Parts: sequence; structure tokens; C-alpha cells
Amino acid sequence: MKLQDERIRDIGLDHLRALAAFMVFSWHFTHAWYGYPVSFEGAPSVFFLAILDEGHTGVALFMALSGYLFAKILDGRSMNYLAFLARRGLRLLPLLFVMLFVVGVQQYFAGNDVLAYLQSLPYGLIEPSLPNGGWSLTVEFHFYLMLPFLLYLCRKSPLLLLSAILLAISLRGYLYMRNGSVFWPAYWTLTGRIDQFILGILAYQYRSLFIKKHVLFVLSAVAFCLFYYCFDRLGGFYQFNGYPSPTPLWIVIPTLEGAFYGLLIAYYDNSFKSSLGWFSQFVGKIGQYSYSMYLLHFFVVFWMADYIHRHIMDISYYYTAQLWALLCFLALVPVTFASYHLLEKPFMNIRVPYIKRATRPPVAVGA
Repeated sequence: MKLQDERIRDIGLDHLRALAAFMVFSWHFTHAWYGYPVSFEGAPSVFFLAILDEGHTGVALFMALSGYLFAKILDGRSMNYLAFLARRGLRLLPLLFVMLFVVGVQQYFAGNDVLAYLQSLPYGLIEPSLPNGGWSLTVEFHFYLMLPFLLYLCRKSPLLLLSAILLAISLRGYLYMRNGSVFWPAYWTLTGRIDQFILGILAYQYRSLFIKKHVLFVLSAVAFCLFYYCFDRLGGFYQFNGYPSPTPLWIVIPTLEGAFYGLLIAYYDNSFKSSLGWFSQFVGKIGQYSYSMYLLHFFVVFWMADYIHRHIMDISYYYTAQLWALLCFLALVPVTFASYHLLEKPFMNIRVPYIKRATRPPVAVGA
């Protein structure tokens, strides 16, 4: 029974990974980089769809999931840190290297300087400069460097992690006052994203506060969607007083995202036993393949939108484009299935144990 419960819980988290992957895919499909085929102006009248119209926020959901999952795995346990890094490398690097190689081939056939491209890649360890979503892996890597310290604070008292969030908010406030904008560090670096990892950790530690709190979740979801609806109407990611946006909202947007997504994850993971029926398992499989979807969709998503818009039907109307985004997303599932089994799973099967021993009894859900 215990193994089955763990399996069900994992399916629940995979449902959320699938949602995050679709949010990012939909954002790129509907808007590309320049408001095509759907312009950036306005926002969908169905207000909760604003989080799809501003689907870049799916990255925040991925990062909150990462913090939550590591807190869950390591609850009451210590780890071999070098083994942990090795295991994460085996999990993430093979597909990343394949993606970077394909981008290099594209650069070659486009007549670009391949040597300059290769020389730029090492900077991706420090700067969020890797292509096709690879920048977020740089942020994830920086989080791994801080993880032992964050877990130490969490063992002392989870509330100590709030001091790290307050420090990050203060730093973003300082950068805003100094530069007149904090968009770049808030969105592209750990300076903003650290809130989401930490709030994912805290969501696990205080998960008992969210179990079956349906009214709390609904009110929080409505408030978050209304925030993004207003943000979207004011111009959103690209057109809120220009790009990069000078709005001070970017001081707190990472925190708001992390707080809501942490609540969503803890609520969904602990309030329900996800069905093992075909639909639940299908969505769970999409979540299982979400890393492949995230890195590989860049190669086709813009072409898909352009081809449909020019050769099949006009999809400049948001709701039409959103429906096509869902169909194209599902069409890529067989590709991500193949990628997962060929480029991810073989390396995941190389077991590198990193959990050493229990440091304290794990806290029971609902305690």
C-alpha cells in the first residue's frame, strides 16, 4: 500500500509538471518572440486564461516543484553532495548536450559563426545564456550550489528560509533603485528565482496547512489569476512600459509566483489520491516527459504556429490559437516519449545513491 501511495503522489506531481510544460509551450505557440500569430495587446476575457497568455510563468511552477520535490525526498535525511550533483548531471546533461548540438548544427546551416557559438557555451555555467530554455538549467544549477545551505537552515527552523526570501526581495529592491529596472535579474537569474525554490521547500514543510483547504486554494487561485490578468492587460512580459520592463512589480513577482505555486503543489499533492485511470496516467506521462518537451519544443513550436496560421486557418484570435496550441502540444507527446526513453531514461538507470542516512524522523503528512 505504501508503494502504491507513493506512486499515486508522484503521478500528482507529474500532472503539475504537465501543466507547467503546457503553459510554456502555449506561451511560445501563441506569441513567439514578437506577438505572432497572437498580438501581445490585451488579455483573454476569461481571466484565468491569463496564466496561459503569460505562460512564461510556467517556469516558476517548474522551479517551485523542484524545491518541493527535493524537500520531500530529503526530509529527515542527509545526502552525499557530490553523489547528488553526479545524479543531477546524469539526469539533465545528456538531453541538454543533444539540444546544444542540434542548435550548433542549425547555426552551421544558417551560415552563423559556429566557433563563436561553441565559445559562448561555457558562459552558460554563470550567465543565463544557453539557448532553447537552457538558461533555466543554469538557474537550477545555481540552486543546487545553495541547496546544502538551504537544507541546513530548514533543519534549524524552516522559518529561517523566510530570511533568505526577504534578503532576495531587498536585493531586488536595491537593484531597482540603482538601475531603474529589475526585470532581468528577477526573471533570468537566481536573484529572482530563489524565492520559488525556497517557497517550494516551505510548501512541503508546512503542507499540513493546505490539506483539503479547498476554499483557501480557490481564493488564492482566483487572486493569482486576477493579478496576471491585470498584468497581461497592462502589457505583460514584453509590453509593460517597454522591454525590459521598468515596473517595480518585478521586485515581488517571483515571490507571488512562488507563494501560489507552492500552495498549489502542496494542496494538490496532499489533498487527493490521483486516479490511476487512463486519463490521469496519460497526463502523468506528459509530466514525466516534460523535460524533453521543455527543451525540444523550441525546434518546432514557432514553425507549427506559423504553418497553421499561413496554410490552414487564421489563428490570430486568442481562443483559436489556444486550441491549436493544445493540439500541437499533444502531437509532440510521441516525440517526447521517444526522447525520454532514448536520451533520458538510460542515464537515469545509472544509479548514483546520494541519500546517506536519516538525521531525524520524517514529519508525517498532516502532522
